[in-house]
Amino acid sequence: MIALLVRRLAGALGTLALLASLVFVATRWLPGDITPIVLGDEASPSDRARLRARLHLDETRWVQFAYFAKDTASLTWGRSLRRPQEACLDRVLSAAKPTAALAFLAVGLGALLGLSASILAVASRSLALRRAVDVVAATPLLAFAPIVTWLLAWKVRVVPLPGDPDAGFAGLLFAAGLLALPLGAHLARLAIALLEPLRDGNTLRLVRAKGATELRVWTRHALPQVASTLVVVIGAQLGALLGGAVVLERLFERPGLGLLALEAWQARDVPMLEAAVFGSGVIFVLTQLVAGLASLAFDARSQES
Repeated sequence: MIALLVRRLAGALGTLALLASLVFVATRWLPGDITPIVLGDEASPSDRARLRARLHLDETRWVQFAYFAKDTASLTWGRSLRRPQEACLDRVLSAAKPTAALAFLAVGLGALLGLSASILAVASRSLALRRAVDVVAATPLLAFAPIVTWLLAWKVRVVPLPGDPDAGFAGLLFAAGLLALPLGAHLARLAIALLEPLRDGNTLRLVRAKGATELRVWTRHALPQVASTLVVVIGAQLGALLGGAVVLERLFERPGLGLLALEAWQARDVPMLEAAVFGSGVIFVLTQLVAGLASLAFDARSQES
């Protein structure tokens, strides 16, 4: 277990190093000169030269990468180019809170919906429920999110607009629910495939013969047998959820890392863009690491039992 933990940690660090390298390539090979975009077309040549020196753009690529690697390792990207009063790290940490809250709440809701739907579909042998799961899983987020929002938040007015700053937890819950639907559907499809062979197996028959309720049969005896696989899938889906969170933040103007990164890209705010993208990657990699360790723990418990 210790060896596996060391390998997982090494893999996580390697992934972050690769991500940092890709971020450097993507930001330092931006087309065109960023100095007039940041400073304006009327900026003097001396002002542009100072900005290029600040970003080390007048150095070779390898020297630029060395500065970038040092700043990334120490989490010191300096200050925003567009808002010099803001430190990039502080802004990223502030933006990460709503994004993480949205993504993790969506994971919880999606897992609850997916597992509930899969148990109900397998236990009841319902083809209609399985078809509904397939339809939701095949529908892109951008296809139903605006329609559902228009219907529930504007037409019927039973939920607040997800981007309303006064919506509070209700707005967060609705936005998380939109993200949770595709996650829950994908999870349900996998869980149905894993639980189907167990339905008429000897283990569950024995548990039923002892008088256990159907809820206990599925939650206490069936799900633990496939938990390790489901945990890995849930962790992997967080990457898609982070991408979906970026879409929702842009679509509904919700604060978060996604909106921050898009604004930094449009403004060519290189330090802020690097910090925002790397911060998103850290959340994803850490979640994958936790999911992998949880899967190992489930496997170890199943082998002991």
